[in-house]
Amino acid sequence: MTEEILKKIKQLPPLPESAMQIEEVYKDPDSTFNDMAKILEKDPLLTADILKAANSPLYGFSREINAISQAVGLFGMGTVRGFALASIVKKCFSLDLSPYGITNEMFSDLSKKQHALMTTWCLRKENRYLGVLSPAAFLVEIGKVLIAQQVMADGKTEEFRNALQELQDVKAAEREIIGVDTPEVSATIFKQWKFESNLVDVIGNCQNPDLATDEDKRPARILNVVRVAVPINGKVTDASIKAAKELIEKYELDMESFDTAIEHIK
Repeated sequence: MTEEILKKIKQLPPLPESAMQIEEVYKDPDSTFNDMAKILEKDPLLTADILKAANSPLYGFSREINAISQAVGLFGMGTVRGFALASIVKKCFSLDLSPYGITNEMFSDLSKKQHALMTTWCLRKENRYLGVLSPAAFLVEIGKVLIAQQVMADGKTEEFRNALQELQDVKAAEREIIGVDTPEVSATIFKQWKFESNLVDVIGNCQNPDLATDEDKRPARILNVVRVAVPINGKVTDASIKAAKELIEKYELDMESFDTAIEHIK
């Protein structure tokens, strides 16, 4: 981690009280769906954000979700926690992803597609991991915000864009120009905010899942597949699907559920 990026992370404001309350409920083994719904319903703006996200056509529900309790019942506490944290965390940042050649809207669509693919793919056979994978899918790319800020502060926007074009590898370009990559920065942010170690481990090692703890290797592999299938521009292509499927075979993950899930977000 470079000193400049680490300084930016340490200067981030603490998470708001609403996020802390959500985490307390989620981590409490005795909490119920109703407990989570009551916390979320205290914040009308957050409630609106969650319902808007839950009603995205990417998830394929045929009926409108019009209450938080309904969203928690359909998606589960882990996934709704992801919706909530994504809304809260992104409001802590001033977004400008122009060094990557993408707009804020494209960045938002990227996280939505990654999350929708993750949720739909894992809902049937890997749902035990959704508590960590739901927020991970929404938030793994947030490190790009600080990397973009550093690129602009260093006056290296053109150099960075050239590296992206020449290398055709976002991680390699980030490391060449700034010295860190997105998952490393994102994981450090969530460690600073004292999120659970599993989330930090899965995000930080998603590009090298074998470096994760034994407990976190499988979710880190799943997150890696999702990021390959839905690249930075948010465009799912035959090439990105092929690369994702090669990883699925390598990691011995569920191909049938992936095939079904990928159709929803093409």
